[in-house]
Amino acid sequence: MFHGFTIYFLPLQAEFGWNRATVATAVALTRAEGAILGPIQGWLIDKYGPRIITCIGVFLFGLGFILFSFVNSVLTYFLCFALIALGSSIGGFLSISATITNWFNKKRAFAQGLFMTGMGIGGLLVPLLAIAITTYGWRAVAFASGIIIIVFNMPAAMSLRHKPEPFGYMPDGEIKADSTKNTTIAYDDKDDLSAVQAMKTSSFWFIGLGHAFSLLVVGSVGIHFTPHVAQKLNYSLEKAGLMISVLMVFTIIGQTVGGYLGDKIDKRLFLVFTMLGHSSGLLVLTFATNDFHVVMFCLLHGLAWGSRGPSMQSLRADYFGRRSFATIMGFSSILNALAMAIAPISAGVLADHYGDYTNAFVSLAIMTGCGSLFFALLKPPKIKKTTV
Repeated sequence: MFHGFTIYFLPLQAEFGWNRATVATAVALTRAEGAILGPIQGWLIDKYGPRIITCIGVFLFGLGFILFSFVNSVLTYFLCFALIALGSSIGGFLSISATITNWFNKKRAFAQGLFMTGMGIGGLLVPLLAIAITTYGWRAVAFASGIIIIVFNMPAAMSLRHKPEPFGYMPDGEIKADSTKNTTIAYDDKDDLSAVQAMKTSSFWFIGLGHAFSLLVVGSVGIHFTPHVAQKLNYSLEKAGLMISVLMVFTIIGQTVGGYLGDKIDKRLFLVFTMLGHSSGLLVLTFATNDFHVVMFCLLHGLAWGSRGPSMQSLRADYFGRRSFATIMGFSSILNALAMAIAPISAGVLADHYGDYTNAFVSLAIMTGCGSLFFALLKPPKIKKTTV
């Protein structure tokens, strides 16, 4: 969904004659589901664990793609993407990131980075997606994708374990058993913040707004990359897919190296540089005139995107603790969902109005660059950490 949908963009336009805003709006609006689902999902994960929730999400995600293959109108297109978004939301990032946070402490950023390489590895398959759509048509590929999602992801979802303590471990794999009772010492969460306490701090809002402003680039490029390079550089679907794979290579590098560095250096300063990488990368893509410029966009945006995520997730856990991490992330997702919805829709509307993406991408690049100030001004929470 995240990296591959841009390959569906042109075939959908060709079959139905929809404009760019219409194609983008379905995906953008369904991303706004996170504004409603995020807090609820986060609370459910903290209370009941991620396994059941993720399994339900995986099934709905796959079912959504199967139904997407039968789309015949704007209404069914919107409804199918609503189901896809629902499944990907409750069966994806938040559930796994919260689990990682519970299992790691000393090398949490690096662990988050390795986990996030999964998204990058998925992006490496986009050229195969482009070839498949060109060869077999988008409907057959969507149907097959739904089957593959369910068959491969369900066993992975079943393997999730919420916290290490019930299995005799502490975070980082340490074993600290009470020798007299032969029980594992529980994690001491008395200094962790609840979601309510976290939202009373400026740290919560600065991290959330910084994250949201970075997603202005991520969200708009994720949908509009292919139509932009097809119009500006006459790219085919296969070549656009190849460049997305190049982007993913740099993203994976950023996730591994950035995750490692996130445990070693000042995360706040590091995040400022990643925001500037997003902004400058989008500007390069906007005015690209050859393949080298597109590769430079992949380098700047990919490294920024890959390295930002692990440090940002680890910083949240450093500041607020792990007791209510999923719930805190769920409320933060409200800001993320709004950014992921607004950016693609506005980019599509402006592109339809002006005839290309120049004005849209430049505006989003400037806003993302300004968003670096949220991380620059970020400070640890000052409120007293008491349980509620």
